[in-house]
Formats: sequence, structure tokens, C-alpha cells
Amino acid sequence: MLKNVAVIVVAPVLLFCSCKESEEKHLQVEGGKKMDIKITSSAFEHEGLIPPKYTCDGADISPPLQWEGVPEGTMSIAIISDDPDAPMGTWVHWVLFNLSADTKELAENVPPDEILPNGARQGISNFGRIGYGGPCPPSGTHRYFFKIYALDTKLELAPGAGKSDLLKAMEGHTLGQGQLIGKYKRQ
Repeated sequence: MLKNVAVIVVAPVLLFCSCKESEEKHLQVEGGKKMDIKITSSAFEHEGLIPPKYTCDGADISPPLQWEGVPEGTMSIAIISDDPDAPMGTWVHWVLFNLSADTKELAENVPPDEILPNGARQGISNFGRIGYGGPCPPSGTHRYFFKIYALDTKLELAPGAGKSDLLKAMEGHTLGQGQLIGKYKRQ
């Protein structure tokens, strides 16, 4: 009887600790830095379904993004969108950098220009083109990460840089970061 009481008391405590640890791990991103920038979209909830409009099944335009909590001292913002569930490894959907530090949002349908009117630069995706390429999973439901980085510098990268070039240039310059996850399955 005493053994059963111990299991009833200890099990919820262990479950709570396990959930808390999982939640804390969710707050960690590349480089072990805590996510302190909150990034959202008016088009879908965090871990919700991305509407077809923003995918290869629709207009294939970039979704609207908003963020808050950019740390003081930020000189520029970078955004990377990728799909870690792609069958041949992580698939890069969007590389955007040198957004002004005071930028708080991107409207939907960012044009596929190397240099945007606000001075931001776009890199090349795994689709082999500049700008956003929407979700287009070959099968099943995939997760799409929209990662934002606050940097203490403007990057000396040319338009058309790839994700690996951007990550290398950002080394030692990240002041804060955050991520939004959306999901999509082909219609």
C-alpha cells in the first residue's frame, strides 16, 4: 500500500519536472542562446498550419511576420526559414539579412529582389533563387521554422548569400533570437 502511495505522489512530480525540462529545451536554439525575441505571424499560430496561400499549392508568397523583444544594441536583423523534415536534410526556404534594427514586421509578399527598398538583402534558397520559397513537402506534414536573429552589426555579405554563409557571418554577433514554427501538408 505504501509503495502505491509513493508512486502516486512521485509520478506527477517526475512528469512536471520532465515537462519543465522539455519547455526549457524548447527555449534553446542554435548556439545554446535563449530565445528572447518573440516572432509571430497574423497568418498562422505557433505550431499551427500554414495557409496554402503561402505555399507552392497557392500564391507561394511570404507570410506576414511581426516581432518584439529585440535587444538594445541591435544593429540589424536576419531571418532564416527552413524545413528540418525534408528527406535529404534541412531545406532552406528563405534567407534575409541586414533588416534595420528598428524594423518590427514584414508584410506578406516580400518581393524576390536581391536588395529590398528598406536596404535588406536576400539570399538564395535551396530552390536556387533569391527570396522566399514556400512550403512544398513531398509527403507528410513538415515543420517550417522562421528564425529571427538580432545582430550587433550589419553584415558584409553580398545578396545571394546562402544560409551557411549567413550563419558563418553571424558568428559572435548574435544578441538575441527567436523562432516561429508552422506546419504544412500538401493538399
